[in-house]
Amino acid sequence: MSMKPILMLACLAGISACSSEQSNDSETVDILILNGTVYDGSLEPPKQTNIAVTGDRIVSMDASSELNATLVIDATNLVVMPGFIDPHTHVLDDLLDDEHKQNISHITQGVTTVFVGNDGGGIPDRETGVATMRGQGIGPNVGFFAGHNNIRTAVLGLEDRPPTSEELLTMQNLVIKEMRAGALGLSTGLFYKPGSYSNTEEVIELTKSIVPFGGIYDTHLRDESSYNIGLLGSIEEVLNIAESAGVRVHIAHLKALGRDVWGQSGDVIARIDAARAAGVQVTADQYPYQASGTSFGSALVPRWVMADSQEAMFARFSNPDLDDRIQTEMEGNIYRRGGAESLLVTGESEWRGKTLEEISQEMETAPYAAAIEVVRSGNPSIASFNMTLDDISAIGIQPWVMTGSDGGTGHPRKFASYPKAYRDFVVDQSLLTVTQFVHRSSGLVADTFSLCDRGYLEPGRKADIAVIDLDKFSPQADFQNPDRLATGVEHLLVNGVLTIQGQAANDSLAGAVIDRQNLACPD
Repeated sequence: MSMKPILMLACLAGISACSSEQSNDSETVDILILNGTVYDGSLEPPKQTNIAVTGDRIVSMDASSELNATLVIDATNLVVMPGFIDPHTHVLDDLLDDEHKQNISHITQGVTTVFVGNDGGGIPDRETGVATMRGQGIGPNVGFFAGHNNIRTAVLGLEDRPPTSEELLTMQNLVIKEMRAGALGLSTGLFYKPGSYSNTEEVIELTKSIVPFGGIYDTHLRDESSYNIGLLGSIEEVLNIAESAGVRVHIAHLKALGRDVWGQSGDVIARIDAARAAGVQVTADQYPYQASGTSFGSALVPRWVMADSQEAMFARFSNPDLDDRIQTEMEGNIYRRGGAESLLVTGESEWRGKTLEEISQEMETAPYAAAIEVVRSGNPSIASFNMTLDDISAIGIQPWVMTGSDGGTGHPRKFASYPKAYRDFVVDQSLLTVTQFVHRSSGLVADTFSLCDRGYLEPGRKADIAVIDLDKFSPQADFQNPDRLATGVEHLLVNGVLTIQGQAANDSLAGAVIDRQNLACPD
């Protein structure tokens, strides 16, 4: 967008467009943010200061109010902070879609950078995907992971077996190729197929491939509940991977999911603290909801039933010799997820908005059998209410935990994780200060994922800046209306471009695809 349209929009939004006649200063900057309470992304206390931006960079954190500027934003009674960095999303399809490329769900929360390819997903066709995003433009910046599931599928398909030595070498070379293309690291979804078919040694050997690039290992734990090795067993597995491969690790959406592991957050925290004290670099992210979200099949269908292909899964559903085993295991999974009454269909489906209990009553069949029919009909997304507030709070206050939305279709976390975390942890429960909340949403994420040019407000860093009215910063989305936009972000800059003004998003597409191997970092 050229500067003239920006100036016109700025006037309409109550932002001053200033000419050189305003001041005798010889220097001119593009944007001047005045009179705000500034949180710089660190754990230092806020201060009143003015920020100057030229191009896509911050040029001063102590600018004169008399400085000539093309655009002035008055942040009186507002807070100014780094744009948030969401380390775990499922918005790749949005960014590749012309209608949703602005990623309105996230920018209206103050998010200026999102990561994609989590849970082992990667970008299925990375070269085409990156070219599409760069060609059509995107709202936020985007970083991506090499996805273990994609890489494994390319080499082994959906076979439930370990790779041969030759296959493992091929997988390692694919990981290296993604790292050279700018990936942040390797992501796995060891709970999901085909990642669930891999053993620990396979993951160790693959993560060794990212170490020379400074990459990070990002993982959806093999078990957040009591499906197989258990929550604590999964924590031991990821720490073993970290120590064996000499790699930094990041645990996605850390939680204690289901009745069997409620209350285990204390043991998880103690084990991670001990590992960190011993020199293991481990962090985690969390979304502030009691309900998780995934597909019906991933939540309830045993992995051996899902092996090979969808056709093979359907054949196993129809095999009478397997009925008893499938029923027993699926009923156990329904229990883990909180019971049939706690499983809500959120994805596109004729049953959207109904619980598994309601669906089973309509079908006049047992919940596990109703779940099979729902999976057959399209396997929609669900929300399952299976976490306790005590566990969420215990995890949320840890200094190595950051906010991450895990945002995908049908769950309010996509549109509301950041304002909800602020309301829950800062305003309602007083578990975090504003400074801590900002740090865990920006600077901590940048440090963890080695984004040396973002995450903090300081000269030389990219001008990803959120100006927020904290009194209005609130979630609006819920499980009945999961796509309502958050409120309270007054202005938002992405790479120095005004993207939100007066709480209204414009048409700017200033986001960049981040190449981790070629960052232009400040001196």
